[in-house]
Amino acid sequence: MYQHRFMEWLEIAATAAEVFAELDDHELLSAHMMRSSWMMGGSAMQFEFDPGRGHEVGSVIRMSGKVAGVRLFVEEVVTERVPPYRKTWQTVGSPKLLVIGRYRMGFELKETGVTTRTALFIEYDDPPPPWRIAGKLLGGSYARWCVRNMLTGAAASLTAGTAPLG
Repeated sequence: MYQHRFMEWLEIAATAAEVFAELDDHELLSAHMMRSSWMMGGSAMQFEFDPGRGHEVGSVIRMSGKVAGVRLFVEEVVTERVPPYRKTWQTVGSPKLLVIGRYRMGFELKETGVTTRTALFIEYDDPPPPWRIAGKLLGGSYARWCVRNMLTGAAASLTAGTAPLG
């Protein structure tokens, strides 16, 4: 359905319910996009939430910002939410982004005793012209950066000393 996919696993020393609660909060989950960084072109995105705040199927999350003078906008909708096991959300409409196009993201959790095996993924298309070349060059790096920031941010908030499995 999408042109590209990146997924990473991380063992987090917390219960599935604790990990789900951390990842279910889109403000915490996307904190890496709310602050200026080189990967964000020195800019940051602003978030707007509907009353469901991403905590129910059908809930809408909007992000907007500006990078190098180009206005960005994306609207996401939660498509699946099964606490404490999995959640998915995806873009609706035509996102205005520079290095990725439409996307679907989500996570799956499996409690393994003292840890929770946490898988977070993004499936995405290249952006439309004129940004397609930028997408081919930088889309994979951006996808990895997003997924890894989400995983390590959740782990850091819940525990200390966890490391990506690969």
